[in-house]
Amino acid sequence: MVLDKLMPDEFVESIHHIHIDHLKMRNIRAVITDLDNTLVEWDRPFATPEVEDWLKRLRDAGIQVTVVSNNKQDRVDRFCAPLGVRFIWAARKPTRQAFLRAVREMNVSIEETVVIGDQLFTDVLGGNRLGFHTILVVPVSDTDGLWTRFNRQLERIALYWMRRKGMITWRRKT
Repeated sequence: MVLDKLMPDEFVESIHHIHIDHLKMRNIRAVITDLDNTLVEWDRPFATPEVEDWLKRLRDAGIQVTVVSNNKQDRVDRFCAPLGVRFIWAARKPTRQAFLRAVREMNVSIEETVVIGDQLFTDVLGGNRLGFHTILVVPVSDTDGLWTRFNRQLERIALYWMRRKGMITWRRKT
């Protein structure tokens, strides 16, 4: 069923509601995360202190991070380079290549990795297609770029049907 591929394994308010100790207990060794409206607002060039702290706590727990973004190289590089975070730009999510490249470069398996993002049709669909554990977060900002605004309209429809079929009980402001 199409809606099953859009269904995240978890839904949380933000990355800060993801318990790193629970990831460790589940033998998670790596995180693939989206950038725009997942870690910071799509138009914020650098990490906030809270995001820097979250990334440090992951690193201290022995969990690797790769940012996988559909955005351009200069945007993703400007954000990730000061943090020393591995990244893949122009990822073409939800296609499989960037997700597979990320686990290969981190030398982990899909089962040892979670995918975190704010969009059903890029992050969740891309992760679910390969069998990753997926975590959907509420977008950091209420505004989006043009293409993402289109995706959000489709998400509203998908979430409506998922709720109607009893697949989800949570609500998301999108």
